[in-house]
Amino acid sequence: MRAYLVIAVVSAGLSAGAGAQAAGTPTAATAPTTIAAAPRYTAEDTDIGTLLDDPEAKAILAKHLPDIVNSDQIDMARSMTLKVIQQYSADQITDAKLAAIDADLAKLPPKK
Repeated sequence: MRAYLVIAVVSAGLSAGAGAQAAGTPTAATAPTTIAAAPRYTAEDTDIGTLLDDPEAKAILAKHLPDIVNSDQIDMARSMTLKVIQQYSADQITDAKLAAIDADLAKLPPKK
């Protein structure tokens, strides 16, 4: 009889705890999460054509890489990313410049 009483008390306690948690404290599954918005453009993932077609992004590229943006051959690279063409112009497209471009691109407001 005592065993049944202990099981009933423990069972009631678990049920009450589960009810209190569901009613009050959020669980990991229901807790609100804060997800930072991913940058709209990045030097590694966004093709150059997309960057050139956005006037604000193009201004950032022109600020950091004026010779590349104003090159007669830039249209041939429209489908590539800055990270990809870095291998062809490593002296001009440095990791530091890509980081600076990414920082500036991250500041752009989202388009509606």
